[in-house]
Order: sequence, then structure tokens, then C-alpha cells
Amino acid sequence: MNKSQTALFGSIFTLGAAAGGLGAMVLNDLIGRKLSIMSSAVPSSVGFMLLVGATDLWMLHLGRFLTGIAGGITAASIPVYISEISHKKVRGTLGSCPQITAVLGALVLYALGLVLPWRWLALAGEVPVLLMVVLLMFMPSSPRRLLSLHKDQEAERALCWLRGDRYDTNEELYSIKESISTQTRVTLAQLLTPTFYRPILISVGMRFLQQMTGITPILVYLEPIFAQSQVSLEAKYDAVIVGVVRLFSVILAAFLMDKAGRKALLYTSSMLMFLASLTLTVTSHNPCPTNGTMPVDYHSTLLTGMGADQQTGSPIPIISTVVFIFGYAMGWGPITWLLMSEVLPLAARGVASGICVTVSWLTAFCLTQAFTYVVSAYGLVVPYFAFTVVCVLCLLFNAVCIPETRGRTLEEIEDYFRRRSPSRP
Repeated sequence: MNKSQTALFGSIFTLGAAAGGLGAMVLNDLIGRKLSIMSSAVPSSVGFMLLVGATDLWMLHLGRFLTGIAGGITAASIPVYISEISHKKVRGTLGSCPQITAVLGALVLYALGLVLPWRWLALAGEVPVLLMVVLLMFMPSSPRRLLSLHKDQEAERALCWLRGDRYDTNEELYSIKESISTQTRVTLAQLLTPTFYRPILISVGMRFLQQMTGITPILVYLEPIFAQSQVSLEAKYDAVIVGVVRLFSVILAAFLMDKAGRKALLYTSSMLMFLASLTLTVTSHNPCPTNGTMPVDYHSTLLTGMGADQQTGSPIPIISTVVFIFGYAMGWGPITWLLMSEVLPLAARGVASGICVTVSWLTAFCLTQAFTYVVSAYGLVVPYFAFTVVCVLCLLFNAVCIPETRGRTLEEIEDYFRRRSPSRP
């Protein structure tokens, strides 16, 4: 691939995910969260088969785009589904499960990539798609969704299935019914009230800042970034190490989320990412000039403008990258997805979650598309400096805008925005 083909291949998945987020806006309210997740199996399966049988570059791009659509649908639907079926005491832990499984899947593919060619990796992607469809057949629909359709008995059975036979469902069912009874079709005038626009803006802001930290281009181009560091291990083994670090950090976040709270982990995450990206900015400060031509090789295509420190075998870039990914995966990675599903207005949750996912993946597409060209022209110092500034903005945004949701029901969170209580920041 040349430079433009490399940039498109790296970023087209995120463009598909943005389209999938728009589709989820309709599907979430039309067929429900569970069926929306199951429907993502169609573009996912077709996309992976295109990758497996690709004979031309357009088939690779289309396959990536279709799997991106599936990723966008699930990204908008899974957090909402989990938040609606979870008890408030464990919603934080369960809400981090999508991030844990995503990281585990990436780690498995990194490991398989050591022994399998890429076509077999694409074929392996079909396995979790089929498993997802089969396992979801045994899961109930969201009790909130069933009650909104006036299927009270089905909602009670679903809640008993989720909580256990000994759980008294009356109080929870009554709370959900009360919440639904106060909801009407959202109008433009309502969207302009703080009850609606504040949580939506907070969610959109979180999704935008999460992507602007640079995590997507760093993960997409992880191996070529490490390939320029010339440490003792091959770049593909470094990628496996990063996969292990990501898995450990998201498990740690799941363990601490309902104990330390969301905001504390976001502060810690922001600080770790800030220190790591600042270190990467300093060590990348001596960019090598380019001659304006781009080689065909994928690894060298991306990073012809790396700094001198990366080319002398210093371990600092890899250590800093690992710290950056560790910080992201224990805070701004899993928690922002959970917070989005918690704070969005119940009456507009399906549409609003689609908007947030679309903003997130469009940002990721633009950033990943631009990353190759910026690094080619200026070296890594420019994007790393930009990511450092964004980490500071993440700290400020968390301090000023994000509420603490630990231990609150979805109805209590919505009531907080309705009353704009200054006593519960």
C-alpha cells in the first residue's frame, strides 16, 4: 500500500463504525437493544468473509467498513443494554465487561497473529460473531424495554431471570414504571432544557475527548510505531505485551469502579496519559526530515519521520506507550462508555447513544486518517504534543462536567439532571 491506501485502510473501520452508530439510533428504539446487537452479526459476518476471500484492495476496504458498521451498532447498543439489565450495585463492574472482552479479543488476535497469516485471522473473527448470536438467544430483553411496550408479565419474568427467584421485583418494577410514565415523546423544546441537553453534551464531550487522546491511531499503528524503537523484541511481541497490559488494566478498572467511583478513576487515567504523552513528546522532539516520497512497505510507510531517540533502541517510547495505554484502559476507555449509558436521558437514550457513538467514530476516523500524513510530515512530536494537551482537557472536563454515578439507579441519575442539584456534584 502507498501512503493514502495505508491511511484509508487504517481509518475506514472507524468510518463504518460511525455509520453503524447512526443505524443504532433507529434500531435501538425500533427493535430494542438485544435485537440491535444481534443484527450486527450480518455486516460483521459479511465483512469478515470479504477479508478472508479478498483478491483486491477494495475487498479489504469494504470488509473493514462492514465490520466497522457492526462495531458501531454494538458500541451504541451494548452499554445501554447492560445498564438497563444491571443492578445498581454491580452496574459499574458489568458496564466494564464490553471493554474487557474487546481487549481480550484483541489480545487473542495479537497472539494468533504470531502464528497465523492474516486471512486466517479474519476467519477467526467469525467465531465470536456466531457465539454472540447463539448466547444472546438465551438472554432476556431489557425489562425497561418490555415495560415500555406494556408487556408487564414478560418484564417481571425477565427481571426474575436476571436477579434470581428470591429477589423481590416489585420495588424495581414500580420504579421503572414510574420513570416510564413520566416520559413523553421528546420534543425540540425539551431538548433545549438542562434535563436533556446537559447529559447529552456531557456524553458527546466524553466520546470526543476519549478519541482525541489519540488511542485509536496508536492502537491501529501499534506495530509500526514499535518497529521504529529497535528494542530487543520484535514489534509483534511488543503488541502482545500491550494487549496483556490493556487486559490487566480494564480488569482493574472493573474491580475498582464500584468501590473508588468513576471520577477518581478518570482523574488517575488522565494523569497517567498526560505523563506518558508528555514523555513521548519530549523523546520524539528530533524529527528526521523526509524526502517527500513514501515507500510501499506498511511499517516504513507510516513512520518515516520518527525521532532519533526511537531509532537508537531506547526503551522509553515503549514504556511510555504502555503507560499511556494502561492509563487509558483503566479510565477513559471503559468508564466513558458506562457513563454514557448511565447519564443519557431515558426517553432519548436510543437516539442519543447513536449520536454519541457517531461523534466518537467520526472523530476517530479523522484522527486516524490524519495521523499518517502528520507523522510523515513532522514526525511523532506533533501528534504526541496534541495528545498531551487533550489529556489536560480531560482532567478539566472531569472536574467540571462529569457527575459521580456510583451507587445510583438510572432514575436517580436522571432526577439529578432534572433538579440540577448543587449538593450532589
